[in-house]
Amino acid sequence: MKPTTAEWIEKAEGDFSTMQRESRARKSPNYDAICFHAQQCAEKYLKARLAEADIQFGKVHDLVTLLDQVLAIQTDWEVFREDLAYLSDFAVSFRYPGESADKKSAFDAVKRCRFFRKIVRNSIGLSA
Repeated sequence: MKPTTAEWIEKAEGDFSTMQRESRARKSPNYDAICFHAQQCAEKYLKARLAEADIQFGKVHDLVTLLDQVLAIQTDWEVFREDLAYLSDFAVSFRYPGESADKKSAFDAVKRCRFFRKIVRNSIGLSA
């Protein structure tokens, strides 16, 4: 594994851990943070896969845009388009006043993130 890939994975795992911890909180869980970190985890795993394949990417936060780049090497990932579009909205939507995540959207984000993470880790040769 390339050093840059490992760095992206480390960052993704930090977001995954934060998402997991917050989703297990019994008292006052932060649903906004759960959604945000689910998006961040997926973004960083997409970037890890691109880095491992030596595919350049910019400072892009749109998961569908990153997916379109990944499809050059992982055509079977097209099935994640809907999930990644769903998660992509959480990059900014709940970070500012006026809109907040609810329990249902947060746990849906967790489910989608966990499944995508597992697939990416397997594609890079890591255990889920």
